[in-house]
Amino acid sequence: MHLEFFGAAGEVTGSCHILSIGGRTVLLDCGLIQGGDHPDTRNRDPFPFDAAKIDAVVLSHAHIDHCGRLPLLRKRGFRGPIYATPACRDLARILLADCAAMSEREAERESRKRSQKGAARSVEPLYTVDDAARTLDLFRTVPYARATEVVPGLEVTFVDAGHILGSSSVVLRLRENGAERRVVFSGDLGQYDSPILCDPEAAVPADLVVMESTYGNRLHRERADTLREFGDLLLNASRDGGNVLIPAFAVGRTQDVIYELGMHFDAWRLGDRQIFLDSPMAIEASRVYWAHTELYDAEARAARLRVGDLAPLPNLRLCRTADESMEINRMRHGAIIIAGSGMCTGGRIVHHLKHNLSRPECDVIFTGYQAVGTLGRAIVDRRPTVRIHGSPVEVRAKIHTLGGFSAHGDQADLLRWYGGIQGKPPVWLVHGEADGAEGLRQALGKQDVRAEIARPGQRLDLATLG
Repeated sequence: MHLEFFGAAGEVTGSCHILSIGGRTVLLDCGLIQGGDHPDTRNRDPFPFDAAKIDAVVLSHAHIDHCGRLPLLRKRGFRGPIYATPACRDLARILLADCAAMSEREAERESRKRSQKGAARSVEPLYTVDDAARTLDLFRTVPYARATEVVPGLEVTFVDAGHILGSSSVVLRLRENGAERRVVFSGDLGQYDSPILCDPEAAVPADLVVMESTYGNRLHRERADTLREFGDLLLNASRDGGNVLIPAFAVGRTQDVIYELGMHFDAWRLGDRQIFLDSPMAIEASRVYWAHTELYDAEARAARLRVGDLAPLPNLRLCRTADESMEINRMRHGAIIIAGSGMCTGGRIVHHLKHNLSRPECDVIFTGYQAVGTLGRAIVDRRPTVRIHGSPVEVRAKIHTLGGFSAHGDQADLLRWYGGIQGKPPVWLVHGEADGAEGLRQALGKQDVRAEIARPGQRLDLATLG
């Protein structure tokens, strides 16, 4: 029995790890690479394994950096089952379809450019909408806490990771040649006491932990402080007279933002603003969130029972069409615009940035992590000029970052989660840039925990653990 680290080793993107047992091969996640140098080339590169020989996939959650290459895996020959929670599958359907549609549009755009230059060869999309739809047929849903054998000798149990709806840490029980090992894959871990979702669950005893380290070197602001700042920013923006842009991930972050706007509607004087959710994908994802009340925490469940919805916003407008989105660009003041993508790598937020970023009376409020190489990161890093649709745009709007909204737990959250695992097993750190992973490694070391930063291609012999 072996575990090999492939994606999200030394970076925060492209989660994919390879588990081998009894002649069978199982993937833990199969995510898209986002940001950094040449992501499209890297995504198109051959897998370091034969896709047709993968027996199963175990999916921690539906974010694209964890599930976004599943249609490509199928396209290249995979036909096995994909195990996930029901809510994870519901969200993956939305996210994969959107990713496929974006790939088709980009391929068409690039092909048109090549044709204009006299090049005969067109560009193929990474995968199509049809590829994404066919991939959904491979999903096998498993609720939390139900042990399921995915291949002989490998039993998988999902536990709530508190990251997004349906997100999981995965308990892997392996048995081969009389040896038994228990590996816990954290997936992405949420914050404790965050809105809507339950807290991350402590896992069972383990021989090895594969653990994310996105914010392993820092602490988030207290939630109450973040909300006070959010309210102050919105009140000040109202006085400044400009628009407010909130880039938000369609899944998780958008729902959190809408929830807080609804809960603080009067205190933040939102009645005189026009609030737009300008993202068809986020609208569909919100419908999934509203449908899975069984996954809410006690506060959100009570709010749902009290008001019949999680977002009592009478001035919330849902924008599905391109025409509705373009109408917003005519507004010079009074708009609060929530749109994706969360890292500004595409989607409608890019168009709103193009129209508002150069205006000093406007505000851009980032509520999530911005990976290296993304437009969002360039703006957060206070670059005086950024390029949007090939043209330079001066950054004169006020830029704010609300770290307390992160769907990822901070160092304290990560240590708290690890503290729930019995036996102080060794840890291999993934899904983190160098500073984050090293910070968490040192923090674990102070607790006498052996922690190492996983390297791409590193292979562990699980039978020798102990």
